[in-house]
Amino acid sequence: MTFEQWMRSVLERVEIALDNYLPAPDTAPAQLHEAMRYAMLGGGKRVRPLLCHAAGELSGARTEGLDAACAALEMIHVYSLVHDDMPCMDDDALRRGKPTVHVQYDEPTALLVGDALQSQAFIALTAEVLTPVQQAALVRELALASGSVGMAGGQAIDLASVGHKLTREQLETMHRMKTGALLRAAVRMGALAGAAPDAAQMQALDVYAAAVGLAFQVVDDILDVTTDSATLGKTAGKDAKDGKPTYVSLMGLDASRALAEQLRAEAHAALLPFGERARRLAELADLVVNRVS
Repeated sequence: MTFEQWMRSVLERVEIALDNYLPAPDTAPAQLHEAMRYAMLGGGKRVRPLLCHAAGELSGARTEGLDAACAALEMIHVYSLVHDDMPCMDDDALRRGKPTVHVQYDEPTALLVGDALQSQAFIALTAEVLTPVQQAALVRELALASGSVGMAGGQAIDLASVGHKLTREQLETMHRMKTGALLRAAVRMGALAGAAPDAAQMQALDVYAAAVGLAFQVVDDILDVTTDSATLGKTAGKDAKDGKPTYVSLMGLDASRALAEQLRAEAHAALLPFGERARRLAELADLVVNRVS
């Protein structure tokens, strides 16, 4: 398959898996389940599931196990977006080209959607398509990535940084937690859903994931100032308006583009020990950076 065909195949599987692992819309409480599906289905880049499937190819993971891991990853990611968009956080009205959950429904519903998606993610990870050992390993990876030393902690730093000037090191720390931790978990979970790689291989995948995770955020910062809201699917220019520190505000546009290219090269270099087997991971690194090429 070409890369585009492979992506379409994975994205179709992910959409089906999400539909299967979410509660049915007519299950009580119906509005909550309807809102969960509104937030989850039919949109988004699905970068985390793509990374998970690509890493799973390296370890010979079963597609059914990867489907469960991908559903869990995307549920955690979307829960964070739903909460991030609320008035107490970033107060945004547009996400994935449609009204955010608190706008489409109301704030209490949005809060509960995020809470419920977080729980639903771990329900998906304990599906019988994964062995008990795999379930334990993947649950730990996802919990660490989404908690106070990962995504939630990065969001706390982000909120506390509004109106302040961060050093590049501080900005990198924030983004490695807020964005990078879940992207790293996607790679690790894909690998651990099969025959677990050895320590050296996991280290190489960690280096790859760290580079891709940071590149993803650098590119997001670039797009925030170079792309309109209709193309982004969310409000463009909001970071600058809200006084949030970004790579573009710290380094400038040209230097940010150069950093994205440097991180792409680091990601490719980390995959060299895997050879052709890591082709999809390499192509995904290109996909992340090419959004601004």
